[in-house]
Amino acid sequence: MNDLARKGGIAASIVLILFGVAAVAVGFAARDTVRSDLAREQIVGTPDSSIPGQKVDTGSEAQAFAAVMRKHTLEATGGQTYAQMDRFLDASGKPTSDEAQAATDPKSGEPVENPARNIWISSTAFQTALNTAYFAESITTFVMAIGGALLLIGIGFLVLTVRLLRTRTGSEPVVKPAAAVPAAG
Repeated sequence: MNDLARKGGIAASIVLILFGVAAVAVGFAARDTVRSDLAREQIVGTPDSSIPGQKVDTGSEAQAFAAVMRKHTLEATGGQTYAQMDRFLDASGKPTSDEAQAATDPKSGEPVENPARNIWISSTAFQTALNTAYFAESITTFVMAIGGALLLIGIGFLVLTVRLLRTRTGSEPVVKPAAAVPAAG
């Protein structure tokens, strides 16, 4: 039974070590993908951001740029979010939600949409992508940490298995317990 436990312990240790190494490798590769995809977009922090003039190529920089984008979008929409804006523009260019009062596009005959809502949609899509990059990079860091933990656990388990469950080869000395010394009394 001791030999079976030893072999099982060694096998489990090897599996933990392999999973740890794989998780660390996958985490590094995924983080590099996130960072290279961000860098490819050539985004640079605006002067009023927390990363002025800095190229956005990490998750935390992407999150910072998304925050300044939201600020700019709110400035462009008069402080209104998509849900707060009227859907159309009337003949004088004022927002309205009443399709009957909306100006009509002479080419299509359709009501004229409020362009501020389109600004909001585009900005929100970009902010979501940037925040997703931040989230993805955070997950890769977590995966690398878990991989490191699995690696250490596997190594520790292997050391314990080999040390505590080693088979006797006959060359190892047998340690006899010390004789009990009677208490003086």
